[in-house]
Order: sequence, then structure tokens, then C-alpha cells
Amino acid sequence: MKNWIKNIYYSFPVQLLTVHLRSNPLLIFVWLLLTLFIVGGLGSHYGLKYVFLDPEYLGKVNFFSFFIVGMAYGGFYITWNLTSYLLTAHHFPFLATLNRPFRKYALNNFIIPTLFVLIFFICVFRFQIVFEFWSIGNALLKCFGFGMGAFIVIRLVKTYLRFTNKDIENYVKKKSSQPPNLLKFIAPGRREPIVDMVRDERTTRTVKTYLTEQYKVRLVRSVAHYDSKILKSIFKQNHTNALIIQLISLMVLLFFGVFIDYPWFRLPAGASVFILSSILIAISGAITYWFQDWKITVFVGLLVSINWITSLRNFNYNNKAYGLDYQVEASAYSPKDLKQMTKPEYINKDIANTLEILENWKAKHTEEKPKMVLTCVSGGGLKAATWAVEVLQNADQAVNRELLDHTVLFSGSSGGLVGTAYLRECYYQEKIGNIEDMYALNHVDNVSLDLLNSIAFMIVSNDLFLPWMEFERGGYRYRKDRGYIFEKQLNENTNYVMNKRLVDYREPEKNADIPMMFITPSIVNDGRRMVISPQPVRYMMVSPIGVTRDESVEIDAVDFGSLFAKQNAENLSFTTALRMNATYPFILPNVHLPSRPVIEVMDSGFRDNFGVKSAVRFMHVFGDWIKENTSGVVMVMIQGRDRSEDINEDESKGIISNLMDPLGIATKMMRLQEFDHDTNLGFIYGLLGEEKFDVIRFKYRPSLKNEEASMTFHLTENEKRDIMRAMDNEHNQKSLDRLKAHFTK
Repeated sequence: MKNWIKNIYYSFPVQLLTVHLRSNPLLIFVWLLLTLFIVGGLGSHYGLKYVFLDPEYLGKVNFFSFFIVGMAYGGFYITWNLTSYLLTAHHFPFLATLNRPFRKYALNNFIIPTLFVLIFFICVFRFQIVFEFWSIGNALLKCFGFGMGAFIVIRLVKTYLRFTNKDIENYVKKKSSQPPNLLKFIAPGRREPIVDMVRDERTTRTVKTYLTEQYKVRLVRSVAHYDSKILKSIFKQNHTNALIIQLISLMVLLFFGVFIDYPWFRLPAGASVFILSSILIAISGAITYWFQDWKITVFVGLLVSINWITSLRNFNYNNKAYGLDYQVEASAYSPKDLKQMTKPEYINKDIANTLEILENWKAKHTEEKPKMVLTCVSGGGLKAATWAVEVLQNADQAVNRELLDHTVLFSGSSGGLVGTAYLRECYYQEKIGNIEDMYALNHVDNVSLDLLNSIAFMIVSNDLFLPWMEFERGGYRYRKDRGYIFEKQLNENTNYVMNKRLVDYREPEKNADIPMMFITPSIVNDGRRMVISPQPVRYMMVSPIGVTRDESVEIDAVDFGSLFAKQNAENLSFTTALRMNATYPFILPNVHLPSRPVIEVMDSGFRDNFGVKSAVRFMHVFGDWIKENTSGVVMVMIQGRDRSEDINEDESKGIISNLMDPLGIATKMMRLQEFDHDTNLGFIYGLLGEEKFDVIRFKYRPSLKNEEASMTFHLTENEKRDIMRAMDNEHNQKSLDRLKAHFTK
């Protein structure tokens, strides 16, 4: 028994695993990270596991989409083996005596990849059958597609190595046949480990057996009688091939990035993650191989250098708002300038403009005092977008198409406002006769289509290498990046109905043909909100008391149109405005605006994930008109997540947890906003009266057998169905009945 355990321990596969655990923790960490993504242990709330378990290509999840992900995995597998070979081969000099040493190395380095693939297939099989309701045969076909894609890439690389790598017999017969040292020009002073370590017992690992390509166990031969220089040459040629293969992979990736505008070249998001992992492994492996003991210093120096170089004017790149003119003088942004914008004469002028809109809205109704509806939608990626469209379609039909006709304002955050903007456009297109039915099911399908694949692949193939391709929008030129591809994919998914400028909505809003919409991204510089509207809305910048009583309250928002008037604010692309409002950290870039200092904006959810602040400020400003001209206000709140009522127990914590404890409440940002909003809504009840104000909430709650839909730019088919079924739950049906009661004549 003891000998059996000893033989296993000193087998090549086990010794490779121990070397990785001891010397190459990063190579293990990447596999661990990918495994956690797949099983849902990390990033499950954001849907990261679905990019592997349910990959989409050209809008479909099928054999071919899994085949592409498999090809990317094959590239990752080869890169991982090549990198680990670069870093660990010198521990096993017997490899140089074998035919095709790299192939045998990769074959014996099977433990970690095999465990990963088994876990992957189990998760895919379970997910496709249990959550997507596919047959066993279909699930097996998808797994086969993944395996086939990986097999083809691995086979192609092995074929290349077969014709480029020489075995030890070639060097023994002709010692002068040394391969050129292609790495010399990159790291001329690098110490060759094989010369120093090939017979150094401190670095050479004891190996008794290894697996052959016929999967047979064979004893390791001694290398004592071989010249160290010959052994070095064997490893050197494999090192050179590793560099060549990695460079070819990088060139292919950049090639695909050039054609990102064409859907055929937008790979599934899961493939992008594997490709990104390959790049990171290759870079870290190269730094470790070339600089050895200096690797940490070089890595830190590289990060500092990249940060410094990209801060230079010629290399600096920040995402811009498409449609704005960045060539004219930047607008001044300071407390003094904001105070200038909120002068009473300017505020009153903008109020008069909106009062005209309200009068036009009132004139479209037969009632002397119509019911006013303000709709607030929460953020939450495609989940929130799909839920917003589903609720608005059902609610409008339930009240005989009166909901949108009575709606004055849409406000909200992130994905929820994207879906609302799309349905508002469908509502308008039906009015002017361009579409037949705004309630058609295909509108829900359109807004729920994948956005993540294009964004993920753009990050890997373009953004990591500093965006350089350009495009024209609104008469100005900008660089293509993940912000650009987000807007392009959104327009493709929604048949380009929102491919408009901000100014294109001015007259429809002015005539009350469509509700007004406030888009309110958060300003990173000072925490204020940027209010984007085709109408002048400087009254949204400060509470009414701040206009009549100087310095009584702080200016907490900025009117986009007024601040950037000379930069052609009305020319802003409408999808850019939506993107500024839905800027997920890391997934989409923050937008930099042409001001002095430069304003940086990101997702509105950091200030108001529900749109309540905008609605409350609007009612505060126009409270007198509302009381005199309407029969009351109904605030419809469409929430992509339920309010949590659970109170976590304060369990015993370790020393690190206690040190971080003061930051714990910062993780409750959404909950804090809900409490703040309840305070504001209580103020409105007091302003308008309990009989003239009602808040009706529609909440997405997953069915008992389903997990909550992920908060990302990708939805599975099962998640789409679950969102559409959520309208039937008891709470939402009661909310629908309350809404009907307001429109019963």
C-alpha cells in the first residue's frame, strides 16, 4: 500500500500539480476563478455563470455557440499549458529525452483541466435540462459542440508543433543543428535555467513514471549521459513556439476586433472570458519567464508605466458622449457657474415651458381634471428593462390604454429606463402609424435580447489594447469602444427605433404626444445628478426654496442642455444618454463630458436607482398646478427587485471582518435609498393630500422554483419567462386592481 501511494505521488501528473501549487499559484487561481463563475459561487447575481452555461451567438444558444466557446477554451488550454511549460519544464529535464516533449507534458498536465471540464459539463447538462427545459439529447449535443471546438484548436496546435519541434535524436546526430534563440533580442540577459539546474537536485523534481500518448504508464529514463546544452536546446525551441503561438492568437483576436461591427464576428461572452484569461496568463507567464526574481517589480513597474503613458495627451483616451462637440471651448463647471444657471429668471422661464407642456397634456383629456401619472422604474440590467416593458404593456391594456395617455413623466435608472424608453418609442411609433401594435410580444423579446456578448468581446479585442478605430456620429468623430458597441447592439435589437438625437424628442414632448423623460446619470466629481432632457429643466437643479432664498439649500443637480448648450447638447445621441444612465462599473465606460474641469458621469443608480428623486422634485415644483388641474397623482413604481425585509444576524466576526465592519452599511446602498425615498414620498402625501396621491408598486419576484433573474445585460430563456410570469403573482395583481380603480369612470 505504501509503495502504491509512493508511486502515485512520484508520477509525472501528480508532481506537475505539486509544482503548480508551490510555484505557480496564479496558474491555479485562474482555473479556480473560472470554476467559481461556472458553479455560481462568484458573480451569480450578475449572471456570470450564464455566459458559460447558456452562451449566445447571433441570438441563439445552440451547438455552434458552444462550439465557439469550446474553441476559445481550447486556446486557453493550450496557452495555459505553454505558459506552465515555460515556467516548470526545467524541473523535469527527462522531458527533453522524449519524442514530442510538449505533447507529453500537456498530456500529463491533465488533472486540473480534466476536473474543470467535468464540472463544466455537469453544470451545463443540469442547467440546460432543469432551467432551459431542453432534452437530454440536445444538452449532450451542446456539450459535444464544446468538446469538438476545443478538440479542433488543440489538434491544430499539436499539428503545428509536430512539424516545428525537433526531438533529441536530431541534436544528438547533428549537434550543430541548434535552433536560433528567438528570445535573445527580448531578454538578452536572462539566465537559462536548464544549464544551471538540469542536474541541481534542489530544483529538479523526482519523477518515476509518466503517461505516454497511448495512455500507458512508462518509467522515466536517466538524463545523466546527455549534454546540458542539448537539453537546453530542446526546451528553447518549445519556448520559441510558445511565443509564436501566443502572438498569432493575439493577432487573430485583434483581427476579429476590427470587424466588430458585423454580428458574425461578435463571439459569445463565455468565449471572450476564456480569451481574456489566455491573455492574462500569457502576459504573467512571459514576465515571470523573462525576469524571474524581478517579476513582481517588473509587473508593478509595467502597471505604473502603462498608467503614465495612457495619461499623456497622445495616448490618453476617455469615452465621450456621442453627438457633442469636443473641439469648442469647454464649459466652465463650478459652484459659481451652477449658481448662475439657477437665477430666478432662468428657472421661471423653464417652468413656463413645462407648464405649456402640462397644459397641452391636459387638453388631450376630456376630464376637467384628469389623473396624472408619474412612472418610476428601477435599474437592474436587462431584467429591469424586460420587466418595465412587461408591466407597462399589461397595465396600459388593463386600463383601456389610458395609462400612457395619462403619464406626464418617466424617470428611473439603468436598464429599467432603457426598457421604458423603448416602449415610449413604440407608443409614439404606433401613434404616427409606423407600427401596428405597441403591445406585441416581440417588443418584450427585442428589449431582452443579449447585449453582453458584444460588450465582452469588445473589451477583449479592442479596449484592452487602447481603442483606435473611429466612427462618425452627429457630424463628429469618436473612437470605437465597448460604449459604442453597446449602443450599436441596442439599436440592432430594437430595430433602430431609438437611433435619434435628443432634440428629436423635443416637439413630441412639447405637444404631449409622449410623456417627458428625465435621464439622470450620477456625476462622479461631486455626487450631483446630471438631468438630461430635450426640454430646458433648470428647475430640477435645486429645490424651489433654493430659488427664492439664497444659500438655503445646496444645488444638487445640473441641467445638461443648459450647461453644454455651446457643445451642441441637443445633438446628443439618445442611446448615449441611456448608456450614461446605465453605466455598469467595468462593463461600460464612464462618460467624460466637455467641461472644465472634465465631468465624469456613471450609472444613475448610485444616486437614485428608482427615479423617485426626479419625480418628487417635479411634483414639488409643479405642486400648485397639479392641485388645481388634476384629480390627483398616481406614482407607478416598477421595481426590478423586491424590497428585502430580512434582518441579518450579527454573528461573531474575525479580526479582519471587525476592521471592515464600519464599511458594512455602505453595502446597503439600495436599502438606504429606499428609506430616503419613503421620506420623500411622505413629504408628497403632505403636499398633495392623502386623497390626491397614491403609490402603486409592481415588483419583480421570482417564482418559487426559479432563482432571481441576474442583474446583467444577458437573460436566459428561462429568466425571460419567469419575468413575464411575475405579473401574475398576488401582489402585482392587487396593484393592478388598485390602478384600475383610479381609471374607473
